[in-house]
Amino acid sequence: MSQRHTLLPTDTEVELPDGVRLHAEVGGDPDAPLTVVLLHGWTLDVRCWHRVLAEMGETEARIVAYDARGHGLSDATPLDCATLGQLGDDLRTVLDELAPTGRVILAGHSMGGMTIMEYAHRHPEHFASRIAGLVLVSTSAEGTSRTHYGLPSPLATLFRLAETTGAGVLARCGTWRPHRAVLPVLGPAIRWLLYGDRCAGSDLRLTLSSVGRCSLRAIGGFRTSIGTQQRLDTLSTLGDVPAAVLAGDDDRLTPPACAEAIADALPGTELTLCPGGGHMLMLERPAEVAGALAAVTHRAAGSTPLRAPGRRRTRRTTRPDAARAA
Repeated sequence: MSQRHTLLPTDTEVELPDGVRLHAEVGGDPDAPLTVVLLHGWTLDVRCWHRVLAEMGETEARIVAYDARGHGLSDATPLDCATLGQLGDDLRTVLDELAPTGRVILAGHSMGGMTIMEYAHRHPEHFASRIAGLVLVSTSAEGTSRTHYGLPSPLATLFRLAETTGAGVLARCGTWRPHRAVLPVLGPAIRWLLYGDRCAGSDLRLTLSSVGRCSLRAIGGFRTSIGTQQRLDTLSTLGDVPAAVLAGDDDRLTPPACAEAIADALPGTELTLCPGGGHMLMLERPAEVAGALAAVTHRAAGSTPLRAPGRRRTRRTTRPDAARAA
C-alpha cells in the first residue's frame, strides 16, 4: 500500500497553535450548506472511511477528513498533548480553518467520537453555533469502564493490566513507528480484537497499515485519556441535535452497553446495533454507517431521508430490557 493514499480529491494541511501540522483531505462543493467532518479512531487514519464514502456516492454536503495528531500523515504529538482534551481543541481549529461557515455534521469512530464529546465539553458555545448533527460509531462516553475485551472477568483484568502497562512503555518510545516486520505478526490479535464476523483481507491490511503509520508515542500516550474520559453529562446538555449511534453486538472494545448509555444521555438519538459487527463498523458495515450519515444529514437539513432501494435495513433498537418488556 503506498504511503500517500488520497481518500478525497484535495490534500491540505492545518497548522495547530502548537505547530503540529495535520494532514486533511477535502471533497465536494465548497459552498455546500452542510459539511460532514469524519474523525477516525485510535491508531487509525482517514483511510478507514473509504467504504463509507463509496456507499455515500454523490452527496450535496462537503466532506472533510483528517488524521489526528500522531496518526497517519499528520505530525507527531508532544507526549503531554496526547490527550482527548487536546484532540477536542484540535477539532475546533480544524473547523475554523476548513469549514469556517455553514453547519457541520460530525461523524466519529471510537477515539473520534470521544474527540467530538471533548470538543462539545470544552467549547460548548462553538459547538452550539456550528454543529447540526452527530454520528457516533463504536465509541464510549465512559472511557473503558465497560470494556471487557469479550473475556471472563479474571482474564479481562489481566488483559487490561498488560495493555495499560504496555501503553506506558510505548508512550516513552518517542516518534518511532511500529516496524514493518512486526505488523503481520499483529494480524491475528488485531483481527480478534477489532472485528466481528466479517473481516476482508484488504480491511485487515488497511488496519495494520494504519497502525504502522501511528507513532509509538501516540499509541501509548492516548491510552490514559481514552480510559478515563467521562462525558455522559456533556451529552445530556446538547439538546435535540439530530444524532445516530451505532455499535456492533460483538464489539470487544466498546460493547453495545456503551452505545445504549450514549443514546440514553443524548436526546434525539437513533440507536443501531449491527448483529455480528465488531469495532470497525466503517469497514464491516459501511452501508449502515453511510445510511446513518444520510439520515442525520437529511434531519439536519429539515427533510425526510429516503432509504436507498435494496439496502439492508439496520436493526434499530432501544434498551434490551425495554424490548423484552414490549
